[in-house]
Amino acid sequence: MPRRMIPLLAAVIAVSIAVIQMRQESRQLFAELQTQRANRDALNVEWGKLLLEEGTWSQHRRVEAIARQRLNMSTPDASHIRVVRIDPDSRP
Repeated sequence: MPRRMIPLLAAVIAVSIAVIQMRQESRQLFAELQTQRANRDALNVEWGKLLLEEGTWSQHRRVEAIARQRLNMSTPDASHIRVVRIDPDSRP
């Protein structure tokens, strides 16, 4: 083998090692990306469930039932209802 080929062979080996390292790093990053996507999807599912739960907990019927049961509240008679009108021009 001529001496001129030695540096060329060394360069080919160095480039080959660099390609192998880059491919390995690429595989690792792709695996991390897939893990993060799975986490994102799981969080989106959980968010949807929480939104449904929030909707259930805040339904007017449920709030009214709890107010009646736990707080002994009831709808006032018409004679106990007062309507207060505020003139928009008289506000401070």
